[in-house]
Amino acid sequence: MALWNEKPTPAPAGRKEPMTPAPGGPVVQPAMAPPPAERSLAERGASDAAAQRRPTPRERGEGGESVIAANLSIEGKIEGSGNVRMAGRFKGDVRIDGNFTMDQGAQLTGQVLAGIVVVGGELQGNIESAKRVDVLEGGVIVGDVKAGSITVAAGSRMRGHVEFGWGDEKSAKIPGSATGGS
Repeated sequence: MALWNEKPTPAPAGRKEPMTPAPGGPVVQPAMAPPPAERSLAERGASDAAAQRRPTPRERGEGGESVIAANLSIEGKIEGSGNVRMAGRFKGDVRIDGNFTMDQGAQLTGQVLAGIVVVGGELQGNIESAKRVDVLEGGVIVGDVKAGSITVAAGSRMRGHVEFGWGDEKSAKIPGSATGGS
C-alpha cells in the first residue's frame, strides 16, 4: 500500500484545484474559500468594495432623480439640487438646481425655477430663469415663461407671456434699468 504511487483523483467539473491524497489517509478536498476570518485583508477589501457600491445619500442627491409617481397628489414646495420627474399632481412651487420634467398626465399648480424644464403634462404657473423649456406634444402651460430657449411641439398649448433668447442682455439694453443706466 504505497501512497507515493497513487495518482490524484481528477477534479469534478467546475473545480480548478485537483483533489490530492493526504499521506496515510483519505483524499483531502481543498476548501472553496476560507472562512471570512482567514481571508487576507486584500481579499476582504475586494469583496467588501463590491458590496458597498451603493451610492451614499449625498451622491444620490447630486446626480439622482426624484420621482413623484402618477398615483401621488402632493401639496407643498420642492427645493434643492438634483433632478425631479413628476407624473402625479403637485400644488406648490418648485425651485431646484437640476432639471424638472413633467410627464404626460402630470399636473402642477405653482411656479417653476429649474435649469431645464420639460412640460408633457399641465402646468398652471410661471417658469422663471430656465436655460431651456421644452413643451412636448400634449403639454399645456397657462402662465408666463422666461427662458434662454424654448421648443414647442405640435399639439401643445400655451396661454401667457413668453420671453426667450434674451439672457442678461435684456436688462443691459433697456435705458434706466438697474444695470444699463442712462
